[in-house]
Amino acid sequence: MLDTGIDAAHPAFAGVALVEKDFTGIGNGDVKGHGTHCAGTIFGRDVGGRRIGIARGVGKALIGKVLRDDGKGDSGMIFEALQWALTEKADIVSMSLGFDFPGLVKRLISEGWDIEPATSMALVGYRSNLRMLDTIMAMLKAHGALGTSPLVVAAAGNESKRAAAIPYRIAASLPAAADGVIAVAAIGRDADTYKVAAFSNMLAAVAAPGVDITSAWPGGGLHTISGTSMACPHVSGVAALWWQALEQKGVSGSAASVGARILASARRTVFAADVPEVDIGQGMVTAPE
Repeated sequence: MLDTGIDAAHPAFAGVALVEKDFTGIGNGDVKGHGTHCAGTIFGRDVGGRRIGIARGVGKALIGKVLRDDGKGDSGMIFEALQWALTEKADIVSMSLGFDFPGLVKRLISEGWDIEPATSMALVGYRSNLRMLDTIMAMLKAHGALGTSPLVVAAAGNESKRAAAIPYRIAASLPAAADGVIAVAAIGRDADTYKVAAFSNMLAAVAAPGVDITSAWPGGGLHTISGTSMACPHVSGVAALWWQALEQKGVSGSAASVGARILASARRTVFAADVPEVDIGQGMVTAPE
């Protein structure tokens, strides 16, 4: 998991061998809470009799701190962490983070840039990051022949405004938009069905619960928040279950085989018939039976 770090002392992670590595320069641990929450959804044990984790049998987790205590980081931290994950032979990489293109444009404008050069400069940054991520993903895929290629899962992003006076949708941000990454949209309950969250970016591969998600929080408690950041660890946890299910059947787990199961088993029947594919991808992620 590449995020804001983790509260390693949280009871949700009792019995899990946590390998922490800081890429921010400020030290391990999680002040923000974001990483602890995501980790709790992926593999957290029950807390106070309440289930929060998807893959509660995970015995070892690599925790890369790539976001500082203010929730911000830079691309170099993520690139370095992805290479670390490969070196450590991670099976699954979960990234609930993203390149906020609209936010960067707004920031440049607030600093005095006109909208045209601000948009152009943001595009330069986006293009550079996309090229680097595509290169890294190609490297990870190439390592698949050696049996050490991880499945990479990332949040689609929260920049869409479906509930605004003039609604609009933004395409999946980076790293979710990079080649070979499973991009995850956020969905929430709507009576007897599910609907895409108003903030969730489009062009994801699959969808998962991301509205009012309760999970671990620094200090030992639980906290409820929303975002595609909350949907991403659901898919990462389900990926771990698929990995285990395949190996129990004598099939070698790999990024390719697990990724294929994630896409093939996704369900559309839990959505209204008029929900577009660009909003939910192949549908809701589904664990093996």
